[in-house]
Amino acid sequence: MKVLLVGSGGREHALAWKIAQSPLLTALHAVPGSDAIGELATCHDGSVSDIDGLVELARKIEADLVVVGPENPLCDGLADRLRQAGIATFGPSGLAARLEASKAYAKDFYARHKVPSAGYGTFSDAAEAKAFLDRVEPPYVLKADGLAAGKGVVILEDRAEAEAEIDAFLSGKFGEASKTLVIEEFMAGEEVSIFALCDGETVLYCGAAQDHKRVGEGDTGPNTGGMGAYSPAPIATPELIDTAMKTIIEPVARGLAAEGHPFQGVLFAGLMVTKDGPKVVEFNIRFGDPECQVLMMRIDTDLLPYLMATATGALGEMPAITWSPDPAITVVLAANGYPGDYKKGSVIKGVTEANRMEGVQVFEAGTGRNARGERIAAGGRVLNVTASGETLHYAVERAYAAIDQIDWPEGFCRRDIAWRALRTH
Repeated sequence: MKVLLVGSGGREHALAWKIAQSPLLTALHAVPGSDAIGELATCHDGSVSDIDGLVELARKIEADLVVVGPENPLCDGLADRLRQAGIATFGPSGLAARLEASKAYAKDFYARHKVPSAGYGTFSDAAEAKAFLDRVEPPYVLKADGLAAGKGVVILEDRAEAEAEIDAFLSGKFGEASKTLVIEEFMAGEEVSIFALCDGETVLYCGAAQDHKRVGEGDTGPNTGGMGAYSPAPIATPELIDTAMKTIIEPVARGLAAEGHPFQGVLFAGLMVTKDGPKVVEFNIRFGDPECQVLMMRIDTDLLPYLMATATGALGEMPAITWSPDPAITVVLAANGYPGDYKKGSVIKGVTEANRMEGVQVFEAGTGRNARGERIAAGGRVLNVTASGETLHYAVERAYAAIDQIDWPEGFCRRDIAWRALRTH
């Protein structure tokens, strides 16, 4: 099977690593890929936003399957174009992708299909948005309607700060993405991510994880794209997963199909476990980053047939995915200053040594190579140091031992990833 993987980050490196293990694979291609992905795949120049170019490349290499990593090309209709060209694609249509592309659309969708979520209001007028704050208790939850790279959510206790943030959002803090603003009731509880493959009809559970969104230890500081993740999460009990599948994920899949937009790809439900049961925080329409990295470490089965079955409507014929009992953790090494301004180009040493450690795999999220062939930082989130072990405690020890092998003074990480789970042991 010839596979084309779209994307270049740590999530795509993890997918490439897993797909490359399949005995069904004859050739793995990536666009644009990265130096790290290039060790597993043939990389092609191109942009994830060049839909015409991506379709042309898939045709040229005679891809049997295209796996789309990031959300933006899916929201732009890449999967539609590939399917029109007769190419099996893992990823939803542009209309189904609105579940992530527009929070206002998603909230209305949940309301239509009785999917439990927080109360909300949608606004493009600042005065109306500020008046709505009278109807909700602090802390105030403000969300940009559109895609904002995981940074478009602000939670504030102070009314004056919330009003100032409303003005900032609606005057273009996140460009077009925040021209419409969603304000939600705050949901108290613990957050968990649950994943399911969906081929338009069949829904198949595909793991649970918990991530750390805030930049600082103890879950402090601004939101980021994610500073680490671990799986399994103790809060994702079999009972909770069963409830979430029956009351949230399956109704969303049925609702999309009923509205004429059957979903083919991975449904990623970010859930808050409240005293009233799980409720939706948001849905994403692709694997989480960095959650994907721990899921790829834990999946025991060959993933490729599942990706193909999802793309071709054959998921109903597949058995349940099997999982390693060993927990896995990923810790993000980010450039100093992230999620604000950071510098690129600093040299990173020790990754090869870290990868030689038992149970460790370093996925490269934002790296390149300089003229001397040295690994350099080329992004904000740079390395995803991932490890598995017989217990979560061992996995955590291995990940941080691997980090200590890496020589990169210009980077930092949180030293408390998985603290909630370790606290419950």
